[in-house]
Amino acid sequence: MNRTIRRAGTVTLLLVMALLARLTWMQVVDGQALADSDKNRRNAIEQYGHPFGDIIVGGKPVTGSKRSEDGGDLRYQRTYTDGPLYAPVTGFASQVRGWTQLEGIYQDVLDGTDDRLQNPLNMLTGKQAKPGNVLTTIDSGVQRAGYQALNGKKGAAVAIDPDNGEILGAVSTPSFDPSAISGSGKDDTAAWNALTARDGNDKDDDKPTLNRALRQSVPPGSTFKLVVAAAALEDGLYSSVDEPTHSPDPYTLKGTSTVLKNENTAAPCENASLRTALRYSCNNVFAKLATDLGQKKVRAQAEKFGFNDSKQDVPVRASESRFPKKMDAAQTGLSGIGQYDVTATPLQMAMVSQAIAHGGELVDPHMVSQVQDSGGATLRSYENPGSHRVMSQDNAEQLQSAMETVVDKGTGSNAKIDGVTVGGKTGTAQHGVDNSGTPYAWFTSYAKSDSGKKVAVAVMVEDSDAARAEVSGNGLAAPIAEKMMRAALR
Repeated sequence: MNRTIRRAGTVTLLLVMALLARLTWMQVVDGQALADSDKNRRNAIEQYGHPFGDIIVGGKPVTGSKRSEDGGDLRYQRTYTDGPLYAPVTGFASQVRGWTQLEGIYQDVLDGTDDRLQNPLNMLTGKQAKPGNVLTTIDSGVQRAGYQALNGKKGAAVAIDPDNGEILGAVSTPSFDPSAISGSGKDDTAAWNALTARDGNDKDDDKPTLNRALRQSVPPGSTFKLVVAAAALEDGLYSSVDEPTHSPDPYTLKGTSTVLKNENTAAPCENASLRTALRYSCNNVFAKLATDLGQKKVRAQAEKFGFNDSKQDVPVRASESRFPKKMDAAQTGLSGIGQYDVTATPLQMAMVSQAIAHGGELVDPHMVSQVQDSGGATLRSYENPGSHRVMSQDNAEQLQSAMETVVDKGTGSNAKIDGVTVGGKTGTAQHGVDNSGTPYAWFTSYAKSDSGKKVAVAVMVEDSDAARAEVSGNGLAAPIAEKMMRAALR
């Protein structure tokens, strides 16, 4: 054999060995990554090759599956019953745009790929396991009451059972129908484009896919005064909600010449007790309280309620509600009335009323009770949530009494329910640069029936048809809370 043939043979052998090594590497090392890749069409074909499991509300599925009309080799697509009503709970499952919220968190259970669904026979044969189901804590009556009461306005509402942390309602409007975007056809694309269209003016953007109940944190206005009142009682600055405070009216923010006035100039806010200050929503009292306590003490109390928690999962990840750091005395005073850089989600303000109504103990809020396999066996239960103490029982009961005065004799009269004990706090928060936008209208509350049933509700109305001067927590948000509380205690 001449030298040229021998060299060619050696090179060829090396190339074959390199090819075999590469193939072995791809199969052994890269194989799983390639199999799991989002670009692997076979995964999508398998995932959408059979009906999905369901998300359950009140024992009935609010999701379904149907034969896909435009999906080609993607045989099934998601359907939704009362899609706009439950979209803030379910999220969406789309052949093109992925999975969100409960659909996304429990995707492996709902499409049957979760390892806990496998049995030995399936593992031997490679057969797809039957998908499981997700049971929610949502009460259909409470959810519908909030949705209908908001009536398409930009806003949101959350209802929680104070004793067990179950989220009974999570409403966000305007909403959308997830069924319209679950496929991959032209109609689905057009529907998605319409939902996400932007005209360049955020002020006028309805953002129907935004979950305002959990994922939008805005200034809470005077509803935050409950947090400051709790801090004052816990610190011992005042021992009773009926003890007079040392609060000049009007109050000049410390270190400035800025005078903070009250909306109701006839209200008895000078040196008012916490009960009176909550009843008339006296800015002077709570701005001075926050200043006297200092930002660290107010922040510590706010964080007990859930503020500044960047990993608040219910199990959907909620946006962080924030109480700022590094404020001067004047900014701390403004934070005491829920302004400056204080922000909160409706979930967070519902948690404030939830903890007060439960005697100062906050039970972790959650919207899923169980995850089950196709036969109904429990894969995971959320029925024994954690809890922690936010304030003493005595201080919580004092705040309950003051909140009930707000509804019985104060600014929250539209939340009254005959034969039911209702406590609440109104709020109107500035919106936009130099308060140029329509103010946010807030109401946070709780209700207790003689039978022992309880519910805590927070409502935020971002925008409405009301004139600016007519925007108030009692006028816009309290009637919505009343309807949700009535539904929960029915």
